[in-house]
Amino acid sequence: MISYIFWRLLRTVPVVLVVVTIIFGLFRMVPGDPARLIAGTTATEESVERVRTQLGLDRPLAVQYLTYLTGLPQGRMGYSGTYRGDVGPVIVRHLPPTLALLLSALVVTVVLGIPAGVLAAVYRGSAIDYAVSFFVTSMLAIPNFWLGLMMISLFSVSLGWLPSFGYGDWRSLIMPTIAVAARLVAIVARMARSSMLEVLGRDYVRTARAKGVRTSTVVVKHALRNALIPTVTTIGLQAGYLLGGSVVIEQLFAWPGLGQLLINSVGARDFNMIQSITIVFAAGFLVINLIVDLLYVVINPRIEYR
Repeated sequence: MISYIFWRLLRTVPVVLVVVTIIFGLFRMVPGDPARLIAGTTATEESVERVRTQLGLDRPLAVQYLTYLTGLPQGRMGYSGTYRGDVGPVIVRHLPPTLALLLSALVVTVVLGIPAGVLAAVYRGSAIDYAVSFFVTSMLAIPNFWLGLMMISLFSVSLGWLPSFGYGDWRSLIMPTIAVAARLVAIVARMARSSMLEVLGRDYVRTARAKGVRTSTVVVKHALRNALIPTVTTIGLQAGYLLGGSVVIEQLFAWPGLGQLLINSVGARDFNMIQSITIVFAAGFLVINLIVDLLYVVINPRIEYR
């Protein structure tokens, strides 16, 4: 396991380099002068040139790239004209709210999505199956920002039960979590149902039932473990998308995470901040994929890593 983690991390290095290179190149192609934006529209040419020299923007592009690349492991991600300082501490300050929202959404997804899909498969054609199918169809059709607006209107404006914005106690986490997790719960429930139906139709499951093994034992011990592999893969992929996909929800609920920071940075044309947040999202996606691969062996110990 340890050797697999080491080699997997080693293989991730080229991917990170490619991602950083592409993002760095794309942002250097964006029209506009970063030095002028940082110095201000009313700054003199001397001031703009001084800022350009201080930030190293007067150096060749290859030198700028190498400087940025070597600074990443040390936490140096460039200068933010909006915050008048290094990008790294600003991102670190906004990272906990995003992680809290992501983890709470994943917990809700696992607690609700997997059991719903399993029950729908076990009781195929029953009222439970139809109820789960209706929920899945509804959540996939409803945009998460519209669901968030409806919850704000009902639970904050009309009933006054929950705060409509901000990052405070656990109550402020409820509505953003539901808005983010609703679609993910539907996707996972659909995948869990499909995987369970496939596994329940296999020979070893029919053999276990023919031997008189209880239904609960067949479902939990024999079927669920194999059905979880594609379900966990789906959760991992969707969790990676949530890092960037929660931008709208964070803006809607004034959630002070990376998503809102990204929106504000786009409005301010803070290219270094946008570039660094994008790299953080990409790195988070790679980390989540690694965690999913390691979960496979926990679910099914027969899987060997090479």
